[in-house]
Amino acid sequence: MNEETILNPNKIVQYLDKPADDFTKKDIIKFVEDNGIEMLNFRYVGGDGRLKTLNFVINSKKHLDHMLSTGERVDGSSLFSYIPATSSDLYVVPRYKTAFVNPFTEFPTVDILCSYYTSAGLPFSSSPENIIKNAYNILKERTGFSFEVCGELEYYLLSEIDPIYPIIEQKGYHESHPFSKWGSVRREAMKVIAEIGGKIKYGHAEVGNIINGDLEMVQHEIEFLAGPAPEAADQLVLAKWAIRETAYKYGMEVSFAPKIIVGHAGSGFHIHTRLVKDGKNEMVAEDGLSDTAKKLIAGFLMLAPSLTAFGNTVPTSFLRLVPHQEAPTAICWGDRNRSVLVRVPLGWLGVDDMIRDANPAEPEDTSEHMNRQTVEFRSPDGSANVHRLLAGLTVAALYGLEHKDALELAEELYVSVDASTIKGLKQLPASCWEAAEKLLEDREFYENHGVFPQGMIDKLAKDLQQHNDKGLSEKLFGNADALKELVDKYIHCG
Repeated sequence: MNEETILNPNKIVQYLDKPADDFTKKDIIKFVEDNGIEMLNFRYVGGDGRLKTLNFVINSKKHLDHMLSTGERVDGSSLFSYIPATSSDLYVVPRYKTAFVNPFTEFPTVDILCSYYTSAGLPFSSSPENIIKNAYNILKERTGFSFEVCGELEYYLLSEIDPIYPIIEQKGYHESHPFSKWGSVRREAMKVIAEIGGKIKYGHAEVGNIINGDLEMVQHEIEFLAGPAPEAADQLVLAKWAIRETAYKYGMEVSFAPKIIVGHAGSGFHIHTRLVKDGKNEMVAEDGLSDTAKKLIAGFLMLAPSLTAFGNTVPTSFLRLVPHQEAPTAICWGDRNRSVLVRVPLGWLGVDDMIRDANPAEPEDTSEHMNRQTVEFRSPDGSANVHRLLAGLTVAALYGLEHKDALELAEELYVSVDASTIKGLKQLPASCWEAAEKLLEDREFYENHGVFPQGMIDKLAKDLQQHNDKGLSEKLFGNADALKELVDKYIHCG
């Protein structure tokens, strides 16, 4: 086996001894024939951001070849609310490099992610995968940078209370079994995600431990490795599906909701980002963070209010985004500071001797490692439409890189203390309604270069305003029953 495939957990990669990026139709057919695969699933992301499925029984080699060569037609008006029923047909066409063996089906099945095409055979510009692909390509064409992303999926597992080693509320961070519960489910989900193509960095128990009546709610997190934004978006949607399916197998409920109980830790969807050129991480300079990184940060901060429209899409998002919590509200940035909107985490700068100090017998490492410095955008949560959010962040990155005052703005908005104690900082929107207003104000930036098609911003704003939640948090303050009803309504968002 070659170096690129020897440890790859994807079963098709292992069998073919070929990187997924190089898969061809012939490869998929060979794997199906040689491994007794009986079914094929086309998978694609709907307008709601969730994974959809079209099942095929494989009738013959000719039938399989035909499906893989032509794709299939679907009802676009049922997948995207802005498509009229009078002209709704779309094609879904498989992308061979995304093929994986479905770990949950009753029969041996291969799944493949698809892209949408119009009746004229052109990419459907409003579809999730085309929006992020377009944004990514435009930024690269204009700047030479590849925009790379890794997401952090936080979620709660809900189950009956385990009387042995009871959990301690709000004390779950990196806890180990038996004091943390259901790490086995998280680890199984991680194995599944890796087998279907996800590139995972790590998983762990998170801080949120909640006891609620007969239920215990335990928070977990899975974080991914950095990769091109379009691939990262696909991985994250598949990962959410895999986590839910794994938990369902054990009769357990999963929630990615921003809040599942008021007064306890919510679940964020933090996004780490970096700009790469010619295999080099451009976020660092000899003396620390590069000007390129600071321009990127400035872009995020300048468009932060409208980015909320992509990253925080339900009323309970704004029960999480409240002052004096780790979820940010003030528009600013800082180093290792979890109260800010954009955090610069530790980046392995100037610490090359740590591994030899910990391991005196280790010879000097002469291999080259790409610097791992990222900047983290901290406001989104699990309600986000992943592809649109990453496309919006890509737009903001380009805006910052091309803005003449970006470096000055970054300098002005740097903070080194708790951001909630600083007066005068601009704040994120406090409701879906306000986020929609900010999106409409900034629409020209998202529609520029055709990233978000005309009309889509209006539809997204309208969907947000239909929650009619302006001032809702204040209205419900202290009303436990109403707050519980609101939280329960959005428990399975995203």
